[in-house]
Amino acid sequence: MAELKLKTVTRTQGNNRALKDGSVKPRTFTFDFVEVDPLIAAFRRMVRGNEFDICEMAITTYICAKAHGKPMTAVPVFLVRAFHHGAILVNAKAGIRTPKGLEGRKVGVNRGYTVTTGVWARSILQDEHGVDLSKITWVLSGDEHVAEYRAPANVVPIGKGKDMGDMLASGELAAAIGVEVNSPDVKPLIPDAREAGLAALRHQVHRRVIEITGDPLPYGVPPNRKVIEELIGHALTQDIITKPVTADELFAPSTRALVG
Repeated sequence: MAELKLKTVTRTQGNNRALKDGSVKPRTFTFDFVEVDPLIAAFRRMVRGNEFDICEMAITTYICAKAHGKPMTAVPVFLVRAFHHGAILVNAKAGIRTPKGLEGRKVGVNRGYTVTTGVWARSILQDEHGVDLSKITWVLSGDEHVAEYRAPANVVPIGKGKDMGDMLASGELAAAIGVEVNSPDVKPLIPDAREAGLAALRHQVHRRVIEITGDPLPYGVPPNRKVIEELIGHALTQDIITKPVTADELFAPSTRALVG
C-alpha cells in the first residue's frame, strides 16, 4: 500500500517545529509540507480552492468558510494567540479623545472585514468602550478570503492606488486596525494596550484554566470554550455569519473532549 502523504501548510515556530523537522511523526500518514509566503495566502487558497489536505487557518476565516459550506473541519490546536487592544491606531490630529469618537468616522481595516484581528478589535471597541460599530465606515485594504461573503453596507473598499498607512498618517482615515505606520501623528487608540488586554483576560476563565490543565495556553475545546463562544458571538454581531453555531460544531468530534 502506498504511503499516505498529506499536503500541509503551517508556520514554523516552537509549538510545531518538531512536526516540521520530523522529530515527531504521525502514525498513519506523513506530512508533505508546502511553504506559502505570506501564510495568509494559504488561507485564501484553502477556502477558495481546497488546495491542501491540512492547512493552518485564521479562526474567523474558518468560521466564515464553514458558514458558506466549505468542506473542511478544524482541530482545536491554537498556534497563535494575541491581544488586539494595541491593533487600533488613531491619527492624533483627528480630535478623537475616546474610542466613542470613532463614530461617524472612517476607520481602516487591513485586508478583509472578516480578518480575526479586525473582529477582535471591533469587539473591544463595542464591548469595552460602548462604540456603535454601525456608525463607523469600515474601509478595507483587500477583499475577503471567502469569495461568497458579503459585508455589511457600511464596509467599503479602500479605493484604487490608495495606501492605508498613508491615509491614516494624512488624516483621511481617523483610525485603522492591523497596520504599521511610522508617523509622529499616529498613536495607539487605547493607552497601555498590553495591560488592557491582560485586564480583559482576567474577566475570562484564565485562572481556572491553569488550575485544570497546568497550561496557561492549552489546546482543546473545553478550556477554550468561553473564548471560542465569545468569538462566535462577535462574528454574529458583526454580520460575519448569519446563524449561530456552537464551539463543538466547529471541531472534529474525536477532538472535542481533548485537553492538552
